[in-house]
Amino acid sequence: MNKTLEMLYKPNIVKWALNSWPPFWGAGIKIESISDDFREAKLRLKLRWWNKNANRSQYGGSIFSLTDPVYSLMLMGILGKRYYVWDKEASINFIKPGQSDLYAEFLISQAQLDDILAVTANGDKCFPEFIIHVKDKEGTVVSEVHRKLYVRKRPKYRTSGGDMLPS
Repeated sequence: MNKTLEMLYKPNIVKWALNSWPPFWGAGIKIESISDDFREAKLRLKLRWWNKNANRSQYGGSIFSLTDPVYSLMLMGILGKRYYVWDKEASINFIKPGQSDLYAEFLISQAQLDDILAVTANGDKCFPEFIIHVKDKEGTVVSEVHRKLYVRKRPKYRTSGGDMLPS
């Protein structure tokens, strides 16, 4: 993250930028809130005529997109310019059709953050995993998404004498 981006990387600006971003806007994804410390986010996927599938329910790709790249952006906001943060892998389990607006809540606990900081303290890679339960308007889980991230200090911020190059 460069200095200009770091200055602009505030929850309200990230929320506005993503809500204006064509992939989110076109899919009907809206960030409802991001906490000031980037630890919590709430998103909604509107059910629109253009994101319904042949069975008249939410298109699976839109449900998957609802969860991408939220945890990466949250960790970038928490950890700042000293770290690389990327999505590494993801999978989705469709449990039942989403036939209304859908909702997802994202939370990074202090314990999760402590684990990430401990593993990466000397420049090691960390692969935190998160589970997102996408729910319908009644609060029923319609899909479960597993996301694994890649987190590592950037080379100039690593303190160990070991592996200094990202691999």
